[in-house]
Amino acid sequence: MNSRLTSLALVICVAAPIAPAIYAADSSYIAPRNEWGQPDLRGVWNFSSNTPLERPAKYANQEFLSADEVARIRAEALAEIERTDANSSQGGVGGYNQFWIEGVPIQENTRTSLLVDPPNGRMPARVPGAPVAFGGLGPDIQGELPVRFTVGGIGKDHPEQRGLSERCLMGFNSVPPFMPSMYNNNVQLFQNEDHVVIFNEMIHEARIVPIDGRPHLPENIAQWTGDSRGYFDGDTLVVETTNFTDKTQSFRGTGVSADMHLIERFTRVADDRVDYVFTVNDPKAFAAPFTVEVPMHQMHEELYEYACHEGNYGMVNILRGQRIEDGTYVDASGN
Repeated sequence: MNSRLTSLALVICVAAPIAPAIYAADSSYIAPRNEWGQPDLRGVWNFSSNTPLERPAKYANQEFLSADEVARIRAEALAEIERTDANSSQGGVGGYNQFWIEGVPIQENTRTSLLVDPPNGRMPARVPGAPVAFGGLGPDIQGELPVRFTVGGIGKDHPEQRGLSERCLMGFNSVPPFMPSMYNNNVQLFQNEDHVVIFNEMIHEARIVPIDGRPHLPENIAQWTGDSRGYFDGDTLVVETTNFTDKTQSFRGTGVSADMHLIERFTRVADDRVDYVFTVNDPKAFAAPFTVEVPMHQMHEELYEYACHEGNYGMVNILRGQRIEDGTYVDASGN
């Protein structure tokens, strides 16, 4: 787990209130080219954010924070740091204190939501019958297999009752589309003439994207990260992904269907920034498509291995702990 941007004191401390216009990209910027004449997106980029996915109701139709609101949020965040710095971010003992929580200074994105469409900054309504997918670090949630969320679980009778990240199948912020989360919000982009690799730090997930015009896989072949194909539209790398399973992502408690169509756009808008914009179209889960914009900032460091569970001892201990609590645990000697 990297610690480059994990100090909440560092990421929340805004130097001074600023106007929303600071966030706007320089329209005259020309992205550098690589040796194949493509816009050069290579590097390690951090997609942490203190901006919520959905716009809080109190902001109504307000798209950007005012300078006064930025100053108020900064003061409230500093007060919260002083109150909880040594305590769990989840309350009680927990697994993480505030040190581990990533974010970026508020002036880097003064939007009131990461959602940019619908214009109200709110998720579209879920379709009746759409899969429910939610979880968390609290008690297990009653439900049925398959488990459709990444964190938490529905029981501890066997590994399949745990969420995908606990089983080290998918990271909670690495499945396409990737979104800001608590930590490890880093992605490395690689390019050659006919491929792009989107390499997320979480779970060390590497998505290899052909950009040579080949067709998608047959519809009957589903994959955890879907089947991605890319192309350049001017200075923007466009990645279209289909062939998902119905277990890989959720948005505010609504799971996606296997028919989700994802379009991601990567645009270098400054030497140190790539804007990541994705659109989800899934009529079986949501009443309308929606679009999210996440600014990513360059990290001048390498990614290190994310060794999930290191031999899966974590899963063994989760199940063993439940059996000890139930009084049903039997060790190798029969005790």
